[in-house]
Amino acid sequence: MRLTITRQNLQRGLAAVSASIPGKTTLPVLSNVLIESEENSVWISGTDLDVSIRVRVPAEVTQGGAITAPGRKLLELTRELPDQPVELRGRGHQLEIGCGNSRFKLNGLPSEEFPNLPAMDFEEGWTVSEESLRHLIRATSFAVSNEESRPILNGVYWELDDRMTMVATNGHRLAKMEVEAAVAGRAKGAFIIPPAALAQVERLFDGDGEITVGKGGNHLGFRSVNQEVYTRLIEGSYPNYEQVIPKDNDKVARVDKDALEATVRRMAVLASDQTHPIKMSFEPDRVHLDVMTPDLGEAHDELELGYEGEALRIGFNANYLIEVLRNMPDGEVKVAFKTAERAATIVPAESELDYLCLVMPLRLVD
Repeated sequence: MRLTITRQNLQRGLAAVSASIPGKTTLPVLSNVLIESEENSVWISGTDLDVSIRVRVPAEVTQGGAITAPGRKLLELTRELPDQPVELRGRGHQLEIGCGNSRFKLNGLPSEEFPNLPAMDFEEGWTVSEESLRHLIRATSFAVSNEESRPILNGVYWELDDRMTMVATNGHRLAKMEVEAAVAGRAKGAFIIPPAALAQVERLFDGDGEITVGKGGNHLGFRSVNQEVYTRLIEGSYPNYEQVIPKDNDKVARVDKDALEATVRRMAVLASDQTHPIKMSFEPDRVHLDVMTPDLGEAHDELELGYEGEALRIGFNANYLIEVLRNMPDGEVKVAFKTAERAATIVPAESELDYLCLVMPLRLVD
């Protein structure tokens, strides 16, 4: 293999796949990236066996071939090279790098040892909007569970039908968004996807074009002209999330999202480190917020708002509230309750977004 590539293109390709290179691994080849040349371009791939990333960047190829090289070291080296064309040449299992007066040799491994990417049926897949998919990921993936006791909740549920829906929950909070999106291809599909993979999809597919989504075995693939992301799916049946979303919350507070988030943040400073409890007392024109942590101190604040319903005292995990409010669009939000023991829902007040978050209350101890 022999090719010439700009330093910027080489760095861009390596940076794109670097997130899929594991920090520690018992398989040495996973610390490497696979470099494969084709006419007028080069494909760079990285994988940790759960998430794989493959990107194509322009290059002048004089001799075809493939080689693997230490991914992080090659990226680190590329960042330090002068802004001149870079020549890459494979000799056996060694990658030779030349740029200006600089010469380097990196020991690699045979390209045959690099894991094969999952086989995908893109022809029978789906075509979705990059912008819509990014919007769904940002709005929901924060709510996944980090506990290993319920692996199903460690993923984001994605359903493709006449609309696209994403849902994530850890059992104490839930985020759900639907978008009207032209989904071309198969009639329907539903998957549970690790949030780490969706983070890479959001990062890489940052344009306003379309993504082809394919399924192969227990893997899902996302592909555009110059980049691909593959992920292992989480197996199992996702819980019936519609059952936990209350439909009869009749006590409604309407409040500026930024003002409420700022107030809760202040109160959270003095909340305990375990459940971060905060008490909220709603009245017709305001909400009182209280925190009492015996070994630390106490805090009180209040915020004007519009409230319809009987007076209500309810407790929440302050961190869960902050995360939900952080991901709401700017403007006012509507927070709806039934009782102090039932889940509260939070939705944008004016936005046309079909977006809902749910937060379970904490039991108040007087």
